[in-house]
Amino acid sequence: MTLSIGQPAPDFEIPNQHLEKVSLSSFKGKKNVLLTFYPFSFTGTCTGELCEIRDDLSAFQNDDVQVIAISCDTPFAQRLFAEKEGYQFPVLSDFWPHGAVAKSYGVFEESKGCALRGSFLIDKEGILRWELKNEWAARANADYKAAIASL
Repeated sequence: MTLSIGQPAPDFEIPNQHLEKVSLSSFKGKKNVLLTFYPFSFTGTCTGELCEIRDDLSAFQNDDVQVIAISCDTPFAQRLFAEKEGYQFPVLSDFWPHGAVAKSYGVFEESKGCALRGSFLIDKEGILRWELKNEWAARANADYKAAIASL
């Protein structure tokens, strides 16, 4: 699927690491949302990227912005991953239907059964304001910060 800046972002409702359902629409009118898709929990680059966000969380998550990380791992793997790394943001499971949310954002890799590295900033009205698709390469936090500052 191809998304366009300025258009509504696809809504979703999937479980977090505590099996609680989280929807994009639940933030509408309340917070901007930084969605960051990553391929696999417990892998070097994915862990490193999310730990960089964790270590500078106030720059990404505050009264105006909510960070949400998503992969196609099970919610049980997400829970262990989030606990081990001390993530203070939702880590969502796009496990079933497998990769449905990643597909709706155009970042699902069918041949590997996982999400690619894609990041999306959605404003409080649910409109896509920024995206970055790096596929397998690591993302730079400076890109996130610049996008958040532009809201």
